[in-house]
Amino acid sequence: MRAVLKTNNPVRLSYAQALLADAGIDAIVFDGEMSVMDGSLGVLPRRLMVSDQDFDHAMAVLREGLQENLPKDGVA
Repeated sequence: MRAVLKTNNPVRLSYAQALLADAGIDAIVFDGEMSVMDGSLGVLPRRLMVSDQDFDHAMAVLREGLQENLPKDGVA
């Protein structure tokens, strides 16, 4: 699994996950429960992960959908 997005913005994370789901790409949020560790402040970023096989397609979907120039390694 590889990270395609790293953010502490829950709206951005949810939107990115929806974009991937619409493209038929399964994505899993890692570190979603870390808010317990940071006192629910949302300081610690969550990672959106996809399979290695879906990585390139997922990055293309997110670049277009988020209209951002995401890093090639997928962590933004």
